[in-house]
Amino acid sequence: MLLSEFDFPFDPVLVADHPVIPRDRARLLVLDRQGGERVHRQVADLPSLLKPGDLVVVNNTKVMPARVPAQVRSNGKLLDLLFVEDLGQGIWEVLIKGRFRPGAVIEFPGGGTGEIVERSRLRTTVQVSGVASVYELMQATGTMPLPPYIKREPSADDQEWYQTMFAQHEGAIAAPTAGLHFTRELVQALARKGIELAQVTLHVGPGTFRSVKTERIEDHRMLAERIEVSAQTVAQIRLTRERGNRVVAVGTTVVRALETAARGGRGIEPFQGPAELFITPGFEFQVIDAMVTNFHLPRTTLLMLVSAFVGVQPLRAAYEEAVAQRYRFYSYGDAMLIGSGWATVT
Repeated sequence: MLLSEFDFPFDPVLVADHPVIPRDRARLLVLDRQGGERVHRQVADLPSLLKPGDLVVVNNTKVMPARVPAQVRSNGKLLDLLFVEDLGQGIWEVLIKGRFRPGAVIEFPGGGTGEIVERSRLRTTVQVSGVASVYELMQATGTMPLPPYIKREPSADDQEWYQTMFAQHEGAIAAPTAGLHFTRELVQALARKGIELAQVTLHVGPGTFRSVKTERIEDHRMLAERIEVSAQTVAQIRLTRERGNRVVAVGTTVVRALETAARGGRGIEPFQGPAELFITPGFEFQVIDAMVTNFHLPRTTLLMLVSAFVGVQPLRAAYEEAVAQRYRFYSYGDAMLIGSGWATVT
C-alpha cells in the first residue's frame, strides 16, 4: 500500500494539550468492526460495553523523565537529550538534535558527561560518566518527554498525567496512551462486572514513532522495542478463549506485544526480548478481538495498525466523524473502542 493512503482527516485545533479530568470521562467512539456502526460514549462506559469473562490487557511500562538538559562542551550550546535505552556499562541509546561526531562531549547540569560513541541515521549512543546512575540523573534534572505536537513545556502535573495507573517497569520514552484513560474507579467497575485484567510490558521507544518515509509502507522497517508477555498473561488469554470471551487490547503497544507472542505458529506463548513486528492492512490477527486506542497522527505505523484491524475505509469514516464531532486527538485526547458484539451500544 502507498503511504499517501494514510492521509487521514485531521484538524490541528483538535490536538489536546491537557487530559480530561477525571481521565475516564474522555469521549469514546465505539466502532463496530463488522458493520461499521458508530456510537458515542465515554471511557467510563466500558463496563457496560464489555461482558463478564472478557479480558482487558494493559501495558505496564513506566515512562522515564528522560528529557534531560545538557550543554555541548566545545561551544556551550544548550540542548535537550532524550535517554532511550540502557545498553549496559554506562552506554545509553539517546535521541539528540544537531551534528555530532564520535568523541564529542556533552555536559549535564550538576556534573557528569556523555561522550558520543556512535552517531548514525538509525542510532546514537553515548558513554555516560561522572554520575551515580543515569536514572538518578533523570530523576534529578529530567522532565517527561511529551510528544512534539504538544506545544508547551512539560509541567509538574505531567509527572502524573503522562503516566498510566498501571506503570510499574521503567523503560519507556512515551506513554501507552490508551491506558491513560483508566482510573481506579473504572478498574473497580470492570472487576465488579466480572471483567478480568492482564498485563504485558512493551517499553515504548523510537520504533513506535519513527516516521514512515518509504512510498510503499511495506518497505518501512520497525526498530526493535523490548517486550515481555508473561506465562500468567498467556494462561489468562487461553482461559478467556476457552470460555468464548474476548481479549481486549488497551492500545497499539499491547496489540503488538500479544501478536508478537503468537508469531511462533503454536498460538500465543510467553515471550521476552526485542521485537519489531510491523502490522499493516492484510495482517491476520491471532490474539486480540477488540482494542481501545487513541486517535493517531496521519502516515504513522500506529494508524496503519488500527487500519489493519478495522479496515482503511471504515477507520477513515470514523475519523471524519470524530473531526466533525470535535473529538480531542492524540496522547491527551479521546479514544476509540473497536470490535464487535458489545453488551450495549445504545
